[in-house]
Amino acid sequence: MTAPKLPAAFFQRPDPLQIARDLLGKHLYTNIGGVLTAGRVVETEAYRHEGDHSLTLHLQRKRQQAQGLYVPGGQAYIYTVYNKYALFNIATHDATHPDTVLIRAVEPTVGIAEMLLRRGLPGVVRSLTAGPGVMSQALGITPALTGLPVTGEVLWFEDHGETVAAADTVASARVGLEYAGVEAAGLPWRFRIKDSKWTSPAK
Repeated sequence: MTAPKLPAAFFQRPDPLQIARDLLGKHLYTNIGGVLTAGRVVETEAYRHEGDHSLTLHLQRKRQQAQGLYVPGGQAYIYTVYNKYALFNIATHDATHPDTVLIRAVEPTVGIAEMLLRRGLPGVVRSLTAGPGVMSQALGITPALTGLPVTGEVLWFEDHGETVAAADTVASARVGLEYAGVEAAGLPWRFRIKDSKWTSPAK
């Protein structure tokens, strides 16, 4: 039996924190050039344009690119950091609220041989998909996919019936946001599945 895809309405809810939590345990799929890969989401981060200086700075610094967040929720927003790593975000809410959720890590489930080729790894290790940049590389996600729906035939999420309980969710500060100031850096908007070996090594 085929698992249902998450609909656009899932991503068009007003609270990116709730969406980030609810994505834990869902399965992210890519179909790149006919090659299927997938992983169970184990780590996310939420970004909200209200009260989040890190997102305010992002919208200012990447003004043209960040127009990709002023869209109805459920579209991919992917950009590169350090001229190397592609970060896979999903625009949430609506076109007037540039909120987003970053997928930071997945537990690989489908197409692992292809993931290893993309990552240049000889075997399955944590660094295959544990971290947003390596995860995108393993799944074949690049900035060229920005603007695609995450409910389509190239990128999509499936609900396999798992709900991650609050007791099994770790909420902590997001990663690498010291530049945005103490308040933004300290917001506990990074969500991980407790005891998963596939979450990113970042503290």
